[in-house]
Amino acid sequence: MLLVDQIGSSHVHSTDDPETARPSNSKITTTLGLVVHAAADGVALGAAASTSQTSVQLIVFVAIMLHKAPAAFGLVSFLMHAGLERNRIRKHLLVFALAAPVMSMVTYLGLSKSSKEALSEVNATGVAMLFSAGTFLYVATVHVLPEVGGMGHSHKPDPAGGRGLSRLEVAALVLGCLIPLALSVGHQH
Repeated sequence: MLLVDQIGSSHVHSTDDPETARPSNSKITTTLGLVVHAAADGVALGAAASTSQTSVQLIVFVAIMLHKAPAAFGLVSFLMHAGLERNRIRKHLLVFALAAPVMSMVTYLGLSKSSKEALSEVNATGVAMLFSAGTFLYVATVHVLPEVGGMGHSHKPDPAGGRGLSRLEVAALVLGCLIPLALSVGHQH
């Protein structure tokens, strides 16, 4: 069963199967999103490797490794469900798998000892790690929170009652964001 928007546009929606309503380029978009995510992982890993603190290096490495396999599994599952042939799935997976190591090497070389002299005015390692953390916060606030709040990716209120986050949940979220700030007051290296 097909419905045409009431505005009079020629945009057609299928109400029979939600999978058919998915745009044809969603496979590329999903892969691109995960590649950018993996590249941000690589920036964090390269920035950590450029420091002399092995504890930071180990924490970043373990954090990346713990979520890399589920992300790869999710990508392959999504692409298989979307009907991509296995050779194309392998190419998507290869690009995803190479994004983090390539960006970690680029970041490490960019932050190497000779480059640090040129970047002495700026704590480049800290900026690189902040950039990586910022990408994760962006994904969490733009993509994950609407899904948790019941709005999905439509960014329109759900007529079935999904209103979004309650005031208590928003307050808890803001408090959670402010705790690291409060803990850092008076803390210096």
